[in-house]
Amino acid sequence: MGRYSVGADRGGSGVRGRRSVRVMAYASCGALLLAGCASMPDSGDLRQVESTPRQDSQVRVYAIPPRPGASADEIVRGFLEALTSDDANYETAGKYLTDGARKTWDPYDSTTVLDDAPEPVTVPTDTKDGTRDVRFRLNGSKIAGVDERHAYEPAAGTYNESVRLTKLKNKQWRIDALPQGVVMGSSDFQRNYVSVNKYYYASNGISGAGRPLATVADPVYVRAQVDPMTQIVRALLRGPTKWLDPEVTSSFPTGTDLKSADTSLSTDDRNRVTVPLNGQADHVGNAVCERMAAQVLLTLTNLTPTGVDEVELQRSDGSQLCVQTKGQAAGVASHGTGRQSEDQYFIDHEQRLVRMDGGDRDKKPEPVPGALGEGVKKLRAAAISRDETTAAGVSADGRNLYVGTLVSGGSLGEPVLRSQGSTPADRLTTPSWDARGDLWVADRDPKKPRLLLLNKGAGDPVVVQTPLVDGRIEAVRVAADGVRIALIVEKDGKSSLQIGRIDRSTGDETAGADVVNTRVVAPRLEEVTAMSWAGDSRLVVVGSEKGGVQQMRYVQVDGSTPPATAPSALANVKEIAASEDETLPLVAQSETDGIVRLSAGEQWQKIVQDGTAPVYPG
Repeated sequence: MGRYSVGADRGGSGVRGRRSVRVMAYASCGALLLAGCASMPDSGDLRQVESTPRQDSQVRVYAIPPRPGASADEIVRGFLEALTSDDANYETAGKYLTDGARKTWDPYDSTTVLDDAPEPVTVPTDTKDGTRDVRFRLNGSKIAGVDERHAYEPAAGTYNESVRLTKLKNKQWRIDALPQGVVMGSSDFQRNYVSVNKYYYASNGISGAGRPLATVADPVYVRAQVDPMTQIVRALLRGPTKWLDPEVTSSFPTGTDLKSADTSLSTDDRNRVTVPLNGQADHVGNAVCERMAAQVLLTLTNLTPTGVDEVELQRSDGSQLCVQTKGQAAGVASHGTGRQSEDQYFIDHEQRLVRMDGGDRDKKPEPVPGALGEGVKKLRAAAISRDETTAAGVSADGRNLYVGTLVSGGSLGEPVLRSQGSTPADRLTTPSWDARGDLWVADRDPKKPRLLLLNKGAGDPVVVQTPLVDGRIEAVRVAADGVRIALIVEKDGKSSLQIGRIDRSTGDETAGADVVNTRVVAPRLEEVTAMSWAGDSRLVVVGSEKGGVQQMRYVQVDGSTPPATAPSALANVKEIAASEDETLPLVAQSETDGIVRLSAGEQWQKIVQDGTAPVYPG
């Protein structure tokens, strides 16, 4: 039946106002335990909860079963409410169904997210035997779906499904036909679910003796209050999401799962997690087990306030398979290049490449060593290799691309690429380096628009095939993992942010690559003007909705909106730069204020008035 979810949105209209199901909410003591908060009360009146703020992740909501003699309208509305509760196995929701419907309904099939809660509308129908059933239509506007692998994907269009109720012999109304899965409004989804990154290894990532394997973040959504640690580890073991699957591998043998269906994972007093596995992993070697444990550690890093310090994997008989600490895992698996620079770069008023010392905020920007910092060629944009040994610069007119070392006295040869576009706006974009040391850039020449790749930043440019990109590429940013690429694509006066997979199926480092399975990840923005990677699976984007003003926001690579607060407002932003290390500041170019920087908990700080094109390495 596709992706469905049956639930109610406390923040929208929907079932609000005529609720038949009551819910209890308790706030967890959390950090207040240190101040003497004891245990949850086990008595007291139930109270109806009309709204659950998204920000309070400690609120638990429990559904109440149907009351005797409840009307058909109360039953369907109560069922919708029950599905937005924190009932682990949807047992309470099942009490609104007939025995037959309960056996065939699979709430884990998928989830549909609507702009607002589904609004039930009664549609009476007469059956052949003269008894009377009642059918309710569930209407709404779709904004996203979550599939059986927990992958989120933006959606659009009308949601129009139905549930049928029948009166049993005991005179009680129950639902006897309904869609598979669950459906709920966006605010309920934001309260019920949390986005977590799973980690896999890049299939064609950089490898070598003593070098950690590059990992790729695979964001998924799990229920926030229903044993999320166990949910996310099960999701990790079952493999990557369909979109990412062709470009990554997992160290877990096929069929590996937790030892039993009732296994529940948690940290002990040493911040250690023990993971009992089924027999599929019993005979793996120590090196493979270390890679498996590293995947678990990375996946659990941001799930708890303090993270996880150690993971023990167990065989099916309970014996130890291997143990790995956070420090040991860093030697096995890394995020992209494994190193994030604090330094930022931009083009100064003399059109030279300059560097800002990220470790000394009071130090003034200085020209980089080498020809690109000496003003040998006037520049309008640049990109710094991830090891900060090489830079690529686009000439002031946008026609030529130069590559030079960041070494004092380094010379600058002939351009490695020339555009034939007739105007600066029709020539080269800002380039981007991947983790392999390859250089990406788009040529916007209307007569021959192309995405190009230069192996190690040299040689003949290779045309990258982009079969699903419909429009002209206006900006290019490659993720640190080398598997994903972000593009701004313009068509018919509108520009969109798209994410694609980099396919290097030949495995030959000297060969080119294709960008496949591109998808729009900020569909409501009709004019995207700037973007940058801002985490393992997050980007910061500048743009505007139809008829709206410019705004800056974070988006996930799956198209969802992360819970992080949007950056402080900044007027007339032309460029934005962020690091995959989310603790480092944003850097932007504002037409009003020049180069500015935003650190966590602060306001935008002006660096220089006359500067353009800020970037981090990458």
